Amino acid sequence: MEINYALIGTHIRGTRKQKGLSAKELAEITNLSTVYISYIENAKRKPSLESLIKISNALEITLDELLYGNLLYNPTEYQTDIDLLMADCTSMEKRYIFEVLSAVKNILRINNWHLSTKHSYGTDDNDLYCHINFFFIAFYILHRK
Repeated sequence: MEINYALIGTHIRGTRKQKGLSAKELAEITNLSTVYISYIENAKRKPSLESLIKISNALEITLDELLYGNLLYNPTEYQTDIDLLMADCTSMEKRYIFEVLSAVKNILRINNWHLSTKHSYGTDDNDLYCHINFFFIAFYILHRK
């Protein structure tokens, strides 16, 4: 298995920017040089495990999240995205989001729907995106005040 260091660098840069950190600030937090951070982000150097741990701790993400795309099995895929999405939500909003996600999960499994790998969305009656759009429209209509 080949490790995609460019993807790791992209994750580091994206998360760093999302957190409002400059490369210099990340370097200071991790006790690594700014040049080394830049090299890692641009896949010019292969980071050590120790460096990856320092970076993931500084960015407050797991190593799994940092290595996303390189792992064959990732049970926490999208967890950070979901956490960030819900970070500023009220308890009621979180409950609604949870209920919607649970309903979508059940619909996907009951109907054995899968994402198309051919990107021919809208051409098939069983098109997942079509069904999900109808689901959300129906959910909105049924639950609006």
